[in-house]
Amino acid sequence: MQDWAEVALRTLMAVAVLFLITKILGKRQVSQLSLFEYITGITMGNLAATIPMERESTWYLGFIALAVWVLTTFVIEILQIKSKKVRDFADGKTRTLIKDGKILEDNLRKERLTLDELMEQLRSKNVFKVSDVEFAIMETSGEVNVLLTKEKQPLTPKDLNMRQLPEKEPTAIIMDGQLMEQQMAYMGITHQWLDAKLKEKSLTVKDVFFAQVDPQGELFIDPYSDNVQMSKVQDSNQAVLTLLEQCTTELQKLATGSSEQQSKQLFEQCSQSLKQAIQEMKPINPTEP
Repeated sequence: MQDWAEVALRTLMAVAVLFLITKILGKRQVSQLSLFEYITGITMGNLAATIPMERESTWYLGFIALAVWVLTTFVIEILQIKSKKVRDFADGKTRTLIKDGKILEDNLRKERLTLDELMEQLRSKNVFKVSDVEFAIMETSGEVNVLLTKEKQPLTPKDLNMRQLPEKEPTAIIMDGQLMEQQMAYMGITHQWLDAKLKEKSLTVKDVFFAQVDPQGELFIDPYSDNVQMSKVQDSNQAVLTLLEQCTTELQKLATGSSEQQSKQLFEQCSQSLKQAIQEMKPINPTEP
């Protein structure tokens, strides 16, 4: 086998193996990483990258090293599920950085976190005053989560003794110009209702890129961009027709109220010309069949 073909084959094998590894280890590997998961991701990536370019006949040993890493990681994850001590050892513990509006300097030093970094983390949570913070905790992933004091927390329906009914999630009923029949049935939407809503905007199902209905029955429509431009052209044509019809009406009034025969004939002639122009434009009017 030629060198380029062998490298291509090894690369495809490495990609397939990494994908399989990620599926085995689960979604945690692509979310917020713990310290051990961070090390695991870097190591496996480096091992997989060296396999395609290895010139020795023992290149396949790289897959064995990957398999050992996967097995070790899998065993540690199982132990983490069963034991909190293992979780604390592998991932570390959460640490309180602010308590009752007071920054805990010793804990900041233990996490090797500067005041500037702490304030940046707080601002990312829309918190600009340390005194507004009841608790600030650094998670094992390195993220800082914040609990505001009672008086700074936003009001909820429960605070106002308001009964809140459970809500359904908004549901997509049209995607890529295709009806989602199952979702429509789930939301109790009929074809007649949807057709009427689309007709209000001079659209058909095939004109719609995406449409979504919320639990209150509000319909959101995102048409294809080409159809948006066409809609603007159609609206412009309709505006021109309306203006011409108004001019025709005014000319007829002038002809009726004119006492001079010559002026009356001129107004009537102009009115007839406008009517003829309107008739010629009507085929491109979206309201016409």
